Amino acid sequence: MKTIRFLLIVLCSTVIVLAAEPAKNLSTLQARPSPEWLTRGVMYQVWLRGFTPEGTLRAATKRLPSVAELGANIIYLCPVQLQDADMRQEFWSKRQKASGTNNPRNPYRIKDYNRVDPEYGSESDLRAFIATAHKLGMRVLMDLVYFHCGPTSPLLKESDFIQRDASGKPAMGSWNFPRLNFESRGLREHLWANMMHWVKDFDVDGFRCDVSDAVPLDFWEEARTRLEPLRPDLVVLAEGQRKDDQLKAFDINYNFTWLHAVQAVFTRGLPASSLRVLWQKMRDERPRGARFIRYTENHDIVNDLLRAEVVLGERGAAAVTVVHFTLDGVPLLYNGQEIGDTSLQSIYARWPVKWEAACLPKSKAKFAFHQKLCQLRRAEPALTSGEVVWLDNDQPDAVLSFLRRAGNEEIVTIASLSNRKLKVQVELSGKFNPLVSDGAKPSVADGKFTLNLDACGYFIGKK
Repeated sequence: MKTIRFLLIVLCSTVIVLAAEPAKNLSTLQARPSPEWLTRGVMYQVWLRGFTPEGTLRAATKRLPSVAELGANIIYLCPVQLQDADMRQEFWSKRQKASGTNNPRNPYRIKDYNRVDPEYGSESDLRAFIATAHKLGMRVLMDLVYFHCGPTSPLLKESDFIQRDASGKPAMGSWNFPRLNFESRGLREHLWANMMHWVKDFDVDGFRCDVSDAVPLDFWEEARTRLEPLRPDLVVLAEGQRKDDQLKAFDINYNFTWLHAVQAVFTRGLPASSLRVLWQKMRDERPRGARFIRYTENHDIVNDLLRAEVVLGERGAAAVTVVHFTLDGVPLLYNGQEIGDTSLQSIYARWPVKWEAACLPKSKAKFAFHQKLCQLRRAEPALTSGEVVWLDNDQPDAVLSFLRRAGNEEIVTIASLSNRKLKVQVELSGKFNPLVSDGAKPSVADGKFTLNLDACGYFIGKK
């Protein structure tokens, strides 16, 4: 009896010690190094059903020179693998049903991971798309959907590739699709082979990983180990915000929290300074040098009718874009965003960007604006490798102000997220020559950098 009591005391003490053990302080660790083509890059999402009227890889290939002209150097390509055409709506997502298209073919409900969907073209079309992008100086990230599969996928025939309930039926994920079982070694090997297939046989430069947080991190880490001998400069983008992603597995993460905070400034009246607080919090929770993509649009956002120019307004969208191109991370543009396209888009329908409007004066001006920001990011190392130094100003509810500093070089960004004209003083000294501005002209006196800004006005200057 004494022995039993002793063991219980020891076990209880162990539990207490384990519970009291401090969590790993990720901010003391360093994020994995990533290739310059990512860290100095601009990402551009090609959504095939919207990128051209034809909706095919072959048609998209013909449009790639215009993306190169814009200045983007990373193509993020939507899923091109064979979609499941099953018509049973119990296996459709709520969004798919609500779309009204009655289309079972969802690019994020994959039937066969190793086949190119004929809707988009052939394997040779995909190879030509990637080869053309490479000739134009661009890299290609391919979208992977490993959290779930289609209800008629051959994976369901394997004994343990799918999660199942007590009755043996496939367990459904959040979108009513069968969930893959990462307890299965066979499934993992199948998916690792699939990733290697796209690298070896199609020369893709990396992957965007759908719902990455729902897949065990050790799966992605082992994928990195296997892929690096094939492609040492491979880039992997996580559609998630797991804090330790970038220690080994991923190069960069999505940033849903940041996007929602930006939208809240415009739609709920949150102060602009809340973004500075959020930036600091997210940095302190992660390894040093962790990176995020910064965006106001992607296929999910436009599908849900939340286009940047609708939610933020035209001038607000421009001001946020200025922030995203000059803050740390990698900016992402959705196809058509560079001309201010606000046409109806859907994941489930072929509703193309209205490229015919690109010749109109306003669309041409927006293309030139985005092109200039792309050029600036390429030309100024401080914008991609410099530290971020937040600057105090006397309009914190409305204005963001920060420096990017690398050695003796300093670039300042001052952007209003308010729909009213205002005068702002920034804690900044010295003369900064304008690089990109909507007409704001600074003055410097008594160590105060003063600007008169129009509604959602902005200024980028170099010392």
